[in-house]
Amino acid sequence: MSKPIFELVDELPTSGMTISVLNALSSITPGQWENLVGFENTIKTVTGEEDEDMIQAIGERAIYLYNDASQGYQKGLWLYQVVDSTDAALGAAALANKVSDKIPLFGGLINMFTPKADKAQTIDLSLKLIAELLAFCSINGIPGDSIGDFVASLGEYSGESFIRMVGLICIDGLIPLGPDFIQQVQSALGGMSPNELEDNSTFQQMNDAIPGDSSEGKLNFIGSSFDSVKGWLSDTMSSYDLTPQKVTSQLSSFVDFADDKLDYLAAFLDMSTNYYEHTGTQTLAKRLIERAVAEI
Repeated sequence: MSKPIFELVDELPTSGMTISVLNALSSITPGQWENLVGFENTIKTVTGEEDEDMIQAIGERAIYLYNDASQGYQKGLWLYQVVDSTDAALGAAALANKVSDKIPLFGGLINMFTPKADKAQTIDLSLKLIAELLAFCSINGIPGDSIGDFVASLGEYSGESFIRMVGLICIDGLIPLGPDFIQQVQSALGGMSPNELEDNSTFQQMNDAIPGDSSEGKLNFIGSSFDSVKGWLSDTMSSYDLTPQKVTSQLSSFVDFADDKLDYLAAFLDMSTNYYEHTGTQTLAKRLIERAVAEI
């Protein structure tokens, strides 16, 4: 098992590239996200509780629930971590603390980043969406193929859960693939072979968690999941007028890039942020605390 849940929440960063990107996304979807960090602070914020003994009891119950592997919380967190870890390793540590200066992506740093081919980008976006669906099911104790429950819940998403999906739209969709990324992803998934999916390193790690008896069955599950969510993705883009230009203008305050090199910007953000894991840890902590309170 990884670190204790209270430690993971206590260690969530308050600055750095991930936080700058999430704040930028939050400024174009106002009021949706605040960076809630610290385990005790999260308990107080979620419950409004002031009594130290009660806070202690809630924390202990939440830790107990997380440590019980049969509950699905550890699996949920692992899913959020795995879709970020596969693309983050190279530049993250070196770049995380540079945000106080504007990072010049062009002139020196560009050679560190390799843009993904559109097909690889499509698979990665799809797998992030599947990780969200599976984590939702795991954290809420429902079967992993409950696409309908997940789609219904998206309408209720707020705070860190909502901003995570906005990140999916903006960072994994609009910047690398452009304004018609939904059609691109759907078309690419429709024409993809199981072998192409099997070659993807994130899929290799997530394979056992994805419903389906074979790679072909898993590809079908990914395709039908994306098909079910595309309406929500499209509505969210319309509601907040999300475009590549709107997103990049927010990012340009702390990253210097050329408008014709957005695929490099996407590669840079892939490597220097872990917005899925960060907000996923926040979501998981909130759900644990809510359940702990209900059980005390």
